[in-house]
Amino acid sequence: MSTFPRISLRPEVTDYLKNVFLNKEVLAAVGHQEAESRFQRLLTCLSHPPSYTCVRASTHLAPLEEIRHKLGEELKKQQMCTSSEKEVSVQILSHPRIPDVLLLPVDGPRPVEQLRSEVVVGAQCGSAVLRGANVFVPGILASPKFMKAGDVVSVFSDLEGRCTRGATSFQGMRGFVGNGVAQIDRSGIFCTDVAAKGVGVRMVEPLYQSPSFDGVLPNLAFLQNLPSVVVGHVLGPLPGERILDMCAAPGGKTCHIAALMRDQGEVVALEKIKNKIDRIRQNAKMLQLNSVKVYCFNSTKAVSSDSAQEHEGPPFPAESFDRVLLDAPCSGLGQRPSMSCTWSLKELCSYQPLQRKLFHAAVQLLKKGGVLVYSTCTVTLAENEEQVAWALETFPCLTLQPQEPHIGSEGMLGAGLSPEQLRLLQRFSPELTWDQTGAAAPLPYRADRDTIGFFIAKFLKK
Repeated sequence: MSTFPRISLRPEVTDYLKNVFLNKEVLAAVGHQEAESRFQRLLTCLSHPPSYTCVRASTHLAPLEEIRHKLGEELKKQQMCTSSEKEVSVQILSHPRIPDVLLLPVDGPRPVEQLRSEVVVGAQCGSAVLRGANVFVPGILASPKFMKAGDVVSVFSDLEGRCTRGATSFQGMRGFVGNGVAQIDRSGIFCTDVAAKGVGVRMVEPLYQSPSFDGVLPNLAFLQNLPSVVVGHVLGPLPGERILDMCAAPGGKTCHIAALMRDQGEVVALEKIKNKIDRIRQNAKMLQLNSVKVYCFNSTKAVSSDSAQEHEGPPFPAESFDRVLLDAPCSGLGQRPSMSCTWSLKELCSYQPLQRKLFHAAVQLLKKGGVLVYSTCTVTLAENEEQVAWALETFPCLTLQPQEPHIGSEGMLGAGLSPEQLRLLQRFSPELTWDQTGAAAPLPYRADRDTIGFFIAKFLKK
């Protein structure tokens, strides 16, 4: 069901994406009407949250059923604090094909009445609220002039980034995300002396009801989008192997790889942005994973010319790793919910060259007979299928491999890949079924298809 306007993009970006989704190969296969319909559904579904919250269970620490039971008890306590009902039920479902995934249905959109007192938040904050978060103070842009702690307010997301911080009202393009209770006076939010932190508005009537996982079983239940969990399983790490995660922040996939290996072996995590390194280490420590080694390093320069080097950190000699994950920096246009993206077309197209530099390093660092998995959270051909076509031509040593599990769609037409090659790729394409998959459809069908936009390719190095 469509509740918000379609994602707000610059006209040049919209035109670019339309040319991608209505390319000649797609038009020849499905016709103009269906291709146009898919594109319009994409723009709309991107501004809405997926219908399930995905939790990766730390099955290296406890059995899945034990984690499910503990999570249910914690979430019941949380709901009883905000609900007037005596009996509270929480539905937590296991995934039939992925052994460490729990799924929680999202209830929404719900009939929530808008109030006269309004708080405006940034688009990123608004997206977090749609996935179960409260409003934290740094995300607040505008509030009523005399707002006090305890006031009940409606929360709106600024869709175009035009609201001035500290404003008392805003009439620009915005989206309603629910009602909440202010936890702090306006004066405390916009105080210039000390930057305020913590929860600014506690959501009591969100438009989309989804549990808040803030502080809930942090070592046993890890919030992660379903396709991101699939990546770790597709990589297929085995105990005792040495594995490289080239672009590791915030560390979710790094830790998943180590957990799948039962913490036996070595997972090297590289991240070039220094202030993201601590987050990876914290996640590994919280999940009791000792096999993770984190380095602040630019992965495009991770190949050493010295094959006899003795130090353990980067750069590394060629063919140092059994498996490599290249979860590449990308335009991120598959993220949901995203009500607005202000990037220019130049910014959008800037990732392909960087991804290819990383690909060169990845292939060199991978042992013969090793596995390379390439993934992105975007929907463009240039960063996905076109990169696969380029890689197969540039590196004759690479061959595409089947993926397990394969719960997404096949690759998208338009990059000149054969039908056999497209079937080996995995593209999570919510626009193919969004707003068409009814409640009567089986759980895996709905959960596997109403996801973020994502892409996975698996290669073997001969």
